[in-house]
Amino acid sequence: MSESSALSPIELCVIEGDGIGREVIPAAVEVLKHVAPDVIIRPMEAGWGYFQKHKTPLPDETIQVARECKAILFGAVSSPAYPVEGYFSPIVRLRRTLQAFANLRPAQHLPVPTSREGVDMLIVRENTEDLYIGHEHTEDEGQTGIAEKVITRDATERVTRLTYELVRRIGRKKVTIVHKANVLSQSDGLFRRVALEIAANYPEIITDELYVDTAAYWMVKDPNRFDVILTPNLYGDILSDMAAAWGGGMGLAPSLSLGENIALAEPVHGSAPDIAGKGIANPTASMLSVAMLLRLYWNRIEAADKIEQAVRKTLSEGDYTVDIYTEGAISTEDFTKRVCSHLS
Repeated sequence: MSESSALSPIELCVIEGDGIGREVIPAAVEVLKHVAPDVIIRPMEAGWGYFQKHKTPLPDETIQVARECKAILFGAVSSPAYPVEGYFSPIVRLRRTLQAFANLRPAQHLPVPTSREGVDMLIVRENTEDLYIGHEHTEDEGQTGIAEKVITRDATERVTRLTYELVRRIGRKKVTIVHKANVLSQSDGLFRRVALEIAANYPEIITDELYVDTAAYWMVKDPNRFDVILTPNLYGDILSDMAAAWGGGMGLAPSLSLGENIALAEPVHGSAPDIAGKGIANPTASMLSVAMLLRLYWNRIEAADKIEQAVRKTLSEGDYTVDIYTEGAISTEDFTKRVCSHLS
């Protein structure tokens, strides 16, 4: 993680992507400029719209700038639900190319009607392997689809170490390792064994484990039982979306992917084509993703606090976008202005 001081100039590669990414990311950048005006913004392109014009969803120039900046703010992409020759998920490719191997997804109570009191958890998802490596093929003349699930010791070790070091750093108390080793003994079994080996080096941190189906049950029944969850890629994707419901919804859910001297901040929601261009998207997740970047990567704690407090203040005053409350809902632009007014 970065050791940048509060005064060091830094660069941020900004990729708006598709749909509402082009609305919520500018809002987040505007907020960032209020608390960290020295950050140099380098806008780049990626996504389905870019692919339709240029036949690649992730140009080499974008990857190069992302590497140079070592910090990325990514919006959202629209991906077809059917195979398209030459198309791949640019965000998945970017995470793997940059080896941003640990995806952090917090779910915390926010002052909105859809949030649950007391919820304060962090899900850490291994971000580079599992079923998401994309090794799929069909057999029997297309009648059988086969996908490879890959779990490696190296990837499990590094995400586990990062998790426990982060828990120690931010003062959390407990890690729950989630897997399905009773069925997938060679893949999830390896993840479980390696994670427990690393956990033994942190005796001051409580460690327990749950099967993923049991974890899903408790996520619904009593989410307050969780502090930090560590899990492979697929389970983390699913559980973190479940947890987002307790944090107020997908429009409020931030994330940050970390690697060795690399960070990728990204709101959890998709491109939402049904509301794109209407000026009603909720920029909260993008703003809170920027706050995570400031806090956990750039180590600018005060700036992160300011954004989080301004967002909470805005929400506590009942200034909601339409995804939270339809009556009296305000626009993306007005929400951003109200957050910025609390930063002045």
